[in-house]
Amino acid sequence: MSTFKERLVAGETLYGTMVTLPTASTAELLAGLDFDWLFIDGEHGPLETRDIMGILQAIRGQLTGIVRVPEAAEAPIKNVLDLGADGIIVPQVNTAEQAADVVRWAKYSPEGSRGVGLARAHGYGFQFTEYLSKANDETVVIVQAEHATAVENIEAIVKVPGIDAIQLGPYDLSASMGKMGEINDPEVVAAIDRVISVSRSANLPVGCFGVTPKAVRTDIERGCTLVCSGVDTIFLGQAANQMLSAVKGEN
Repeated sequence: MSTFKERLVAGETLYGTMVTLPTASTAELLAGLDFDWLFIDGEHGPLETRDIMGILQAIRGQLTGIVRVPEAAEAPIKNVLDLGADGIIVPQVNTAEQAADVVRWAKYSPEGSRGVGLARAHGYGFQFTEYLSKANDETVVIVQAEHATAVENIEAIVKVPGIDAIQLGPYDLSASMGKMGEINDPEVVAAIDRVISVSRSANLPVGCFGVTPKAVRTDIERGCTLVCSGVDTIFLGQAANQMLSAVKGEN
């Protein structure tokens, strides 16, 4: 059976959704559906180390858990990988130098400088050798292009060895261009198209996020194959609101 990384690199369209609630049960429920992966958001929202570990434990063996770390720094990257994350999404990577640092922190020697410890990823020591033998090959490293500077440097970023995909960040990108929230502005669209075009030319998959099916369908048509649609909180709120409206006889 192919690994998630092999499927990603092969260009298969992989469908996921975003987890922001600090409850393992929510992730466990979503893992029982037909998603390929979960986007576990450790950048925005309340998720702490213990929450992320519980989520990863709840979905173990069912689907892939990719954690977005809060920043491009060594400690959070090492932390979530030691917890057993299948990969990382790193925000605000604007230069090739930053991208190279991300890879270095995510990979063990000789490909990088990831610290060696005994943690959940290593079976608390009982699968230490097995984990080290495959971690560099199977860990997914994704960087976000979500700033005008990243768009300017995208040709250099995609050439960094060890980067497995580029994740779009249209809202932060629009803000960096002085067009907060105007993700359909022609200049913002052109910047996004540039990221997609350059990444695909370098045979790097591109990830997208959208709250609605229409939003992600548009990005899929543009060439994105790592798809994240919806958020756990929105699913809960929308379903509750629809139920309440139906009970009141409003629809």
